[in-house]
Amino acid sequence: MKLPLVGIAVALAFAGSGADAKLPPLRDPVFLNIGFVCQWQESCIEKQQRAMKRSLGFVKKNKPPAWKVQFCNRRASFRRTGRIDWISYYNCISNRSLGQASAGGRRTAR
Repeated sequence: MKLPLVGIAVALAFAGSGADAKLPPLRDPVFLNIGFVCQWQESCIEKQQRAMKRSLGFVKKNKPPAWKVQFCNRRASFRRTGRIDWISYYNCISNRSLGQASAGGRRTAR
């Protein structure tokens, strides 16, 4: 009895191991993060996913400095939960005036 069950499990594992196979929601941390941020509202989830794709594309294409990525990560995370709001992150990372304002350097304490 155990042999057929093992065969079925192996067949299902190979059938589901395609490159386009999606993770179940409980094993996909990005989807869970967006779901919690949006309180599982479909329209909000779609907006967050679009902003995430735009953000990742912008970072890949423009290669902003590390300080800007870290700054926007801190700025886009919710204070209590630490979850990232992708719309805020995209607005921050694509803000051209942000780099110009802080290009003068840091102030030092006297």
